[in-house]
Amino acid sequence: MNTLFKDVFGVFKFAEGLYAGIRKVLVPPKAYSWQTFIYLSIFSWVLSYCATGYIKDIIAFFGWLFLIAGTSWYTTEDPLRVPGTFMPVGAVITGFLVSVFAFGNQQDVITSRTIVFWPTISALITAIPEFIEGNDTDAKARIPKPEDRQRIIILVASSMLLSCWIQFFFVMDNWFQQYPSLQADTFKRSAFVVRTEERAKIPQNGVVILEKIQPRVVEEIAQRPWSEVEKWLLDAKQRVRTLGKEVIQKNLGRYEERELWHVEPRVANTKSGYILDLLSIWIGPSSNPRGYYLKKSCRIEPVAATNNSGNKITVAEIECDRINKLIAGSPPPQQ
Repeated sequence: MNTLFKDVFGVFKFAEGLYAGIRKVLVPPKAYSWQTFIYLSIFSWVLSYCATGYIKDIIAFFGWLFLIAGTSWYTTEDPLRVPGTFMPVGAVITGFLVSVFAFGNQQDVITSRTIVFWPTISALITAIPEFIEGNDTDAKARIPKPEDRQRIIILVASSMLLSCWIQFFFVMDNWFQQYPSLQADTFKRSAFVVRTEERAKIPQNGVVILEKIQPRVVEEIAQRPWSEVEKWLLDAKQRVRTLGKEVIQKNLGRYEERELWHVEPRVANTKSGYILDLLSIWIGPSSNPRGYYLKKSCRIEPVAATNNSGNKITVAEIECDRINKLIAGSPPPQQ
């Protein structure tokens, strides 16, 4: 029986200690405390969900201010420093909240600008107290000591450099998304860009252009009377360019690099017919000053056929090769 009472008493004692610990954290010791700001921020956000229009935005704005103030206050009471610096971890947390508040939006709370400005804002938050002396009720501006100025400059400059490198990452990532063909050639000897995945040896958008334009050309040539095909080849430059623009707009419409590709034909006579080279030419940045292009060669030859009336006629037969490599340099001149 005594053991039972001891167990029950121990459970109550544990619950009482747990309650006291939670109460100490949640209940402010006085009205002017960091908990009060946190509760005000939560209260403001709850109200903002019930409001509409500009009132909702105003309430949410003050909710962010209360959250930033409360978090900053709590994390600076007993600051934990970032290893190797005098920057408090609280400044990093507060800097993140300030960056989200300043550069986030309702659709995407964390944006690229949020991440880019985060280190710099955190450094500035760390440096601001160094220019203020006194207490909460009597504070005034001051100029830091020379040794303090040096470490402030180093911290802020290092954070700005980190922000620049983060921005560089986002810029390069955006380039690779909008100009994927740059990966195949332009950055292969870069000292700054390192690809963690296997790099494509042939720009895929250039391949897509030729693969999509081939059936269009075949459709206009195959099984057509030989005289009509020869006329088509005489006007091949204009016809292929028109088809190329349509293909590029349809298949590369979501890429900014669509303006850096264009299609040209090259026609050459052979003993048995013609060779039509379809060229997908890159006019954007390249490690080769003369650029590069991809080529798909099509052989066009006359063959005998019978029309619906049973008469013998000569029609065109076309056969195209596969794309096998990237050709560096300017395309051959038109004949």
